[in-house]
Amino acid sequence: MKTYYGDREKCYKCYRPKSSCMCGHFEHIQTQTKFIILMHPKEFKKVKNNTGHFTHQSLDNSELFVGIDFTCNTRINEIIATHESYILFPSEDAVNLTTANPKRSQKPLAIFLIDSTWSCTKKMFTQSKNLQKLKHMSFTTTKTSQYQIKIQPDENYLSTIESTLVVLELLQEWKIEQIKEEQLAGFLKPFHAMIAYQKELIQNPRSHAVRFKRRVN
Repeated sequence: MKTYYGDREKCYKCYRPKSSCMCGHFEHIQTQTKFIILMHPKEFKKVKNNTGHFTHQSLDNSELFVGIDFTCNTRINEIIATHESYILFPSEDAVNLTTANPKRSQKPLAIFLIDSTWSCTKKMFTQSKNLQKLKHMSFTTTKTSQYQIKIQPDENYLSTIESTLVVLELLQEWKIEQIKEEQLAGFLKPFHAMIAYQKELIQNPRSHAVRFKRRVN
C-alpha cells in the first residue's frame, strides 16, 4: 500500500504541494550567524505545517539535516569544530540570550535548532553524542505562539520559525547581526500565509486541496 498526493507536484524548497507553495513569502536573510536545523524524520514528513523548512529557506546562512543520531555526521562535526557553537535548548546552565551576549570568541557563531516534538528531541540528544557537548542557549520572551492551527504543549512554546525570530531579534540587540528591520518584520510571512491557507481549508470542508489518496497494490 502506498500513500501519495494525487496528481499534485511538490515544491522541494518549502516541501509543500506546489498548489500551496510558500516560497514567494521568504525573506532570504543573510546572517553572520550560521543556523543549523536538525530535523527529526517524523517532522520531515509533516507536509502541511513544518516550519523548519521555512526557517531554512528564509536564512541564507543555514543548513538543514534530517536524522536522529548525528554523532558521526562529518559536516556537523566540522561546523562544531570551526564555530562557537550553541544549541537552543532551555536548561539551568543555558546562556540566556535575553540578558547575556553569547559571543565570547573570534570564531563565527553557530546556533543549532532542533525541529521535533519534545519526546523526539530527547531521543536525538540521547543518541547524538556531539550535541551533548554543545553549550545551551535560551531566551526569555512574553510572546505566545501564533500557531492557530496546531495545539502547542504549553502556551509558552513557540514553533521553530517563531523561536528563530526571537533569536534574530536578540542577536540584533547585541549588535551581532545587522538585519534590515523590514526583513525581520517579514520573517514570519510564510508562517502566517501557511496558517491563513490552512484556516481557509478548515472553513471550506469541501476543498480537496489537502486530500490524500490511497492506492492498494
